[in-house]
Amino acid sequence: MNNLVRSVRATGGIGVVGEFKPEDPKLSYEMVQKGHLAFDWGLFLSKGQRIGTGQPNVKAYNRRLCKLIAASKAKPSFLVTQELPLRDAPDAYRHFDARENGWVKVLLKPAA
Repeated sequence: MNNLVRSVRATGGIGVVGEFKPEDPKLSYEMVQKGHLAFDWGLFLSKGQRIGTGQPNVKAYNRRLCKLIAASKAKPSFLVTQELPLRDAPDAYRHFDARENGWVKVLLKPAA
């Protein structure tokens, strides 16, 4: 999240969509085990950014999409234009925000 705050322009928006576990005792950091996140609130406020969150409505679409993918009628991978390690996120967001040609959907891989 802090990398997003650093990379997104002032007054820009950050969208966070995904699954969330309030607690996960198997994770290595005590803070994350409790569902907490170290967040640079000062930088976020000084840049006047906003965050929108939500969980995807997976149940409404997953069965239908799985059937389409299994039948080769849908190929979602065509959207992916880059696959990068997570450490490249700030640079990737700059390219994406500048609407550079070829920067449509970026997959960030935490372990890469």
